[in-house]
Amino acid sequence: MRVRFWGTRGSIATPGPDTVHFGGNTSCVEVTTNDGGHLILDCGTGARRLASDLMSRDENPLNVNILVGHTHWDHIQGFPFFSPLFVPGNSVAIYGPQGGRRSLHNVLAGQMEFNYFPVELNQLPAAITYNDLREGIHTIGGLRIAAQYLNHPAMTLGYRLEGDGVVVVYLVDHEPFSDRLWRADAEPGHIASILHDGDRRHANFMAGADLVIHDAQYSPEEYPAKKTWGHSTYDYAVRMSAAAGVRCLALTHHDPDHNDHFVTEIENRARTLAAQCGTGLDVFCAYEGCELMVEPVKTLTPFVAPASGQPTVLHQKFRVLVVDDQPDMLA
Repeated sequence: MRVRFWGTRGSIATPGPDTVHFGGNTSCVEVTTNDGGHLILDCGTGARRLASDLMSRDENPLNVNILVGHTHWDHIQGFPFFSPLFVPGNSVAIYGPQGGRRSLHNVLAGQMEFNYFPVELNQLPAAITYNDLREGIHTIGGLRIAAQYLNHPAMTLGYRLEGDGVVVVYLVDHEPFSDRLWRADAEPGHIASILHDGDRRHANFMAGADLVIHDAQYSPEEYPAKKTWGHSTYDYAVRMSAAAGVRCLALTHHDPDHNDHFVTEIENRARTLAAQCGTGLDVFCAYEGCELMVEPVKTLTPFVAPASGQPTVLHQKFRVLVVDDQPDMLA
């Protein structure tokens, strides 16, 4: 499974010389399955460049699935500029959380009213379908996808993607349920030791994942002033991922006030904390253009069955490879 980041910023796009490395476009992640299927997580301003890339590939027609975590502008503002929508014969299926004040279709149509945009939603020539999701298990684009509500002021879903022998979990726009993570009467670092039911449920949702993409908009020092705004800190994401046995954590949804230097400092602090957790968790801050190949690695580990004594094989391990030429990223 290939994962590529096209937008890693939260709240509002922040182009400029101070955000060149980590990027200024808002949330958009492309997932490509081994059989060539396309699944897009969120449709922030990063979706425009992704759309151009998709259109340059030798695929006709395009069949795309878009999973929107929620419909705040930083997650849908790239939708009107998603060029495959303007091509007859293409099909685009859009999924988002059910339970908001307006349906997914009505929200997307609202931001394309003539007061805001020159082309209205019903004028787009591609075949578009709209799917309001609840919590539960769904099959989308050949993947088994679990959806679970996150802790955010707007109705928001996180997604657990299972396919190609790996698990990728997307948890963007989520806030801790409690100021305290661990129970006082339990050893920290385990899911069972998490104090709040909501945080424990969140950890279970990411349990055993090969890659978790998690909101980390604020530093721990900033968070008290931003409480109830619906975002996490790097230390929450790291501790939860370590407790859940996650292999690799990509921190994303960087605050618009955080320049490249600030995000690099968050990355360094997150890596130090991950090492202290002692679980082997790899962590980095996602940046535009970062491409990950998430692959299962089969290792022949003999196991002697008690009854027959015949050896069997295959315990399965996983790895996450970063396909990029930047030496300071995860190797």
